[in-house]
Amino acid sequence: MYKALAAIILAASFLTGCTGVRLVDSQVNSFAPKPIPPGASYRFERLPSQQAQEPAQAQLEAMAEQALAKVGLKRNDNTPGYSVQVTVRQRMESNSIDSPRFGWSLGWMVGGGQVMLGNRHSALFPGLGAQPNHWREVTLVLRELATQAVVFESRASHDGPWSDSQAVVPAMLDAALQGFPNPPSGTRQVGVEIPR
Repeated sequence: MYKALAAIILAASFLTGCTGVRLVDSQVNSFAPKPIPPGASYRFERLPSQQAQEPAQAQLEAMAEQALAKVGLKRNDNTPGYSVQVTVRQRMESNSIDSPRFGWSLGWMVGGGQVMLGNRHSALFPGLGAQPNHWREVTLVLRELATQAVVFESRASHDGPWSDSQAVVPAMLDAALQGFPNPPSGTRQVGVEIPR
């Protein structure tokens, strides 16, 4: 009976948690010291370390190109007015989650210690003890090519359980460009919904 009840509760929690979208919530901090005209053209600039990682950087730039197009900027490698540097940093950490526990114990004190019989802490949901956490940060820096002045800088950081950078990083780039070309000042939370 208890197993059937636990199965029903577990199934209900999965059904209520399964929606069609997930929220990528990023901490964003942007600076726009100089206005950028609508429809401005740009090319990508790469640091030497990015040049050494051609496939990964090209993939990141393709994601950034889509995000920049959404705010009205156009890539033009021949006659650009601006340069764009885009970087991503990421690491995986292990988060320890306190899983729900139940159990029983019998015991008595012997001297200064304790002797226990039985199963003191049995996990109700095995496998929830440690979950991977993926931390990422994307940075966009736009420079006016004529003066080399930085005209826009934005960072977005996010940590969560999702390992699929192909879906999460574009959402973070959209968050970094939220409010472009005149973003709000100060650090803010920006949520972008993506499909599950």
